[in-house]
Amino acid sequence: MTVLAINGGTKVREKLFPAYNPIGEEEKEAVDKVIEKGKLSRFLGVWHEDFYGGDEVRALEKEWAEKFGVKHAISVNSATSALYCAVGAAGIGPGDEVIVSPYTMTASASAALVYNAVPVFADIEEEYFCLDPKSIEEKITERTKAIIVVDIMGQPYDADTINAIAKKHNLIVIEDAAQAPGAMYKGKYAGTLGDIGIYSLNYHKHIHSGEGGVIVTDNDELAERLTLIRNHAEAVVEAKGVHNLVNMIGFNYRMTEIEAAIAREQLKKLDYLLEARLKNVEYISKKLSEIPCIEVSKIREHCKHSFYIQALKFKKEIAGISREKFIEAINAELAPFEMRENEGVKLSGGYVRPLYLQPIYQKLVGYGETGCPFKCPMYKGTLNYNKGICPSCEKMHFEELMTHEFIVPSMTNKEMDDVVEAFKKVWENRRELQ
Repeated sequence: MTVLAINGGTKVREKLFPAYNPIGEEEKEAVDKVIEKGKLSRFLGVWHEDFYGGDEVRALEKEWAEKFGVKHAISVNSATSALYCAVGAAGIGPGDEVIVSPYTMTASASAALVYNAVPVFADIEEEYFCLDPKSIEEKITERTKAIIVVDIMGQPYDADTINAIAKKHNLIVIEDAAQAPGAMYKGKYAGTLGDIGIYSLNYHKHIHSGEGGVIVTDNDELAERLTLIRNHAEAVVEAKGVHNLVNMIGFNYRMTEIEAAIAREQLKKLDYLLEARLKNVEYISKKLSEIPCIEVSKIREHCKHSFYIQALKFKKEIAGISREKFIEAINAELAPFEMRENEGVKLSGGYVRPLYLQPIYQKLVGYGETGCPFKCPMYKGTLNYNKGICPSCEKMHFEELMTHEFIVPSMTNKEMDDVVEAFKKVWENRRELQ
């Protein structure tokens, strides 16, 4: 008789899953060349030929722009910095509202707060988990200045519909494609679908340089403002002859030459790594879809998904047990990934708790004792961050959604078979959990 590991039985897999580590000899050689030159950065925070950085940074930006078919690519030290640059370049400030997703990494919403604007959370699509165009339209007011869309988990947003809404209301679209490098919508790359796009080079993304990010745009004015905010704008604008000083208070968001050198080599590997990931998704999806209580998430029509992670929907009414108990039992059967042992088995319920439930939104405390921007005298709107404002998001997170990382390129069919076996073992013996 089979006994579930959670009840003392034998685990499906004791051995750690192979680490996803796309860093190889090419990256080591590239770093060595930078070290040999002795110039680990060449940025100057004044108007000078080195205002735009060193050779590796400029080469990465050129190659990135060519790869994604855009006019401008601007490297930064993180995708978070990229989002902050984008909001600043869009001219957003106190009293303004920015429509954001509640179901994403926190910076996709807090970027508005950096410029003392107010995030307004729209709901998500239950099929694709991106911002729902209907909810966006309902949230727009005379104070709305931009929409930050997120290609969540690698799924491109509904660009045609949302861009049309933005055009109708004269709004900037900032596309957070941190999880979607190489994804496509109607033949066009994710990250290039809005006015400004951002990519991540954080260590657990498809390709990485440890930390880092890249911003893209086809707009010359936005590109100039992005480079200024990246590198001490206030010290540069006079000599550069910049007349629009709105948000021209800069930061040090600069990428190093080592990070850029690594990113250049990683960019060469993106297509291969993405295809390996998609092959794994196809393999495991076919097998997991055989389990009655599991529904594999859909891909938007005319889209290529990049699957940063894979989403599954859990059908409690079929399983007869809770999602949490089902996941706990599966995780007891499996092992973590190498190099990420302290993170546990990479299967979880939901993705991130809806962002508006964070203390900063619940208590309306931001900058200073007066609570700006939420209680800023310049803000004339009405705030609502109560639980229930995004019912689809809450339904997905607290009830249905499961996410996992067993589709990374380091996974072989044999390793994915172990994952499927764990799912099936728990499904077939779920009465032990009732």
